[in-house]
Amino acid sequence: RSSVRVLCGSNWSLVLQGQWMLEFYAPWCPACQQIEATWESFAKESERLGITVGKVDVTQEPGLSGRFFVTTLPTIYHANDGVFRRYRGSRTLEDLQGYVLERKWEAVEPVAGWKSPSSIMMHGMAGLFHFSGWIRQIHNYLTGTLGVHVWISYAIFILATLLIGLLLGL
Repeated sequence: RSSVRVLCGSNWSLVLQGQWMLEFYAPWCPACQQIEATWESFAKESERLGITVGKVDVTQEPGLSGRFFVTTLPTIYHANDGVFRRYRGSRTLEDLQGYVLERKWEAVEPVAGWKSPSSIMMHGMAGLFHFSGWIRQIHNYLTGTLGVHVWISYAIFILATLLIGLLLGL
């Protein structure tokens, strides 16, 4: 049984309390696969370190990866009572443990308030990621299930965008 807490859109706010180390990964990512065993070992030491270790699958949680503005994989964040810092150190077990035990995170500049995952700005970003996923599902339904040509699907979205813009403009 894994000691790593799996976070998703419905429970991500757990990170706002206590001390966490959080990894954003994708199952297909070679670098993520490489760190997986180390991350599990790190999680087994979490109680001794006084932290909670979590992970987020960006393929399953695009809204959450948008909230944290994840652009590279794997991305690791340290959180302490809702203050987030991006971890950019080595991904060895010793360095991860040292980052927490020696409080090296205190020397790292926190994520700016407006870019903080709990800010209104990043809440909107999460909404945009959800919306883009919804659009992708509609496109896949049109092209895969209904057999509509890809360019016709694009044309439908273009027309819908124009019509919505006209209605909002009125």
